[in-house]
Amino acid sequence: MDAYITDLASFLPNKPVSNQEMEAMLGLVGDLPSRTRRIILRNNRIEQRYYAIDPITLEQTHTNAELTAEAVRQLRSYDPHNIHTLCCGTSSPDQIMPGHASMVHGELKGGPCEVVSTAGICICGVTALKQACMQVALGEAPSAIATGSELASSFMRASLCGQISDERAEQLQNQPVLSFDADFLRWMLSDGAGAAKISPTPAQEGISLKVEWIDQRSSAHLFEPCMYAGAIKEQGKLRGWREFETIEQAVDNHAFLIKQDVKLLNEEIIPTSVDRALLPIAEQRGLTPESVDWFLPHYSSDYFRTRLYDRMQEQGFHIPYDRWFTNLTTKGNTGAASIYIILEELFYSGRLKKGQRVLCFIPESGRFSVCYMLLTVC
Repeated sequence: MDAYITDLASFLPNKPVSNQEMEAMLGLVGDLPSRTRRIILRNNRIEQRYYAIDPITLEQTHTNAELTAEAVRQLRSYDPHNIHTLCCGTSSPDQIMPGHASMVHGELKGGPCEVVSTAGICICGVTALKQACMQVALGEAPSAIATGSELASSFMRASLCGQISDERAEQLQNQPVLSFDADFLRWMLSDGAGAAKISPTPAQEGISLKVEWIDQRSSAHLFEPCMYAGAIKEQGKLRGWREFETIEQAVDNHAFLIKQDVKLLNEEIIPTSVDRALLPIAEQRGLTPESVDWFLPHYSSDYFRTRLYDRMQEQGFHIPYDRWFTNLTTKGNTGAASIYIILEELFYSGRLKKGQRVLCFIPESGRFSVCYMLLTVC
């Protein structure tokens, strides 16, 4: 049996936030305007994003579960009493327990259903999608809903961020990759959720996307952690927050902030994405660049766009820019939700033609996992 994406939806909270409005929403670190914001925004090319923050009170307007439930409700075929399997992925759940999918199900009400929560960073949205597709393809469920969501702004408030030294700010001018360090990630991440309806047959009206395959490769056996939260890194290993003697010690050591090893990221994310993932998957699946009509890359910043393009071309998998589609500049980097939000915009753009093939690329730097997904328009 096959699996088809027959509907896509997204939910982006509140009004779009411009580059000029960001700092008022997130707050000033040390009561001083950021020296680094403009440099980072120049490199990532994001022009607007969305936050689950009230612009007047600066209070949180949605939980992650509420964001996700709203995305599900936006599906045209939504019926809370007709959800058989609900698979939800996020890197920023509202709590440690219970699982995120259970919380989303609680928001949706309706009837009983099977729930699956997937963890990780950007890829967990796609692992949720793969689980939903497998449920349908194996005949375990007549249909399924998959989601990806993030509430990144909850990590980025000024009260949680350390002061950035003048020396660090000067370094950023010549080393754009420093934008991905903990001090600077607050200018790159945003909130949002996406949802997909999975069915065993194409939709009777409009287009559908047949899921040909979803392949994911982890390189954790080769690399130490690169992006992490809830821990600190000591000599290449993570020390989790529960290993501290007191919760205060964990807080003092910034264990709960999102952090990134920028040197490791800069050296390995592109070779891992192309050489260690794309090339072996393409060989295994018989995929050629000529057979790809649309390439949908999720990259966190425009900083990586040219580097990814060049590496693919060097390795003989050249896809011209006119076949690329992304909405990073207008929707922001929404992590696990990004590929849903990219797909939804293209799905309803009128640009997809039956028979076209869509290759999606989703990397995560947590411990270097990369996912590729091939879809056929039908």
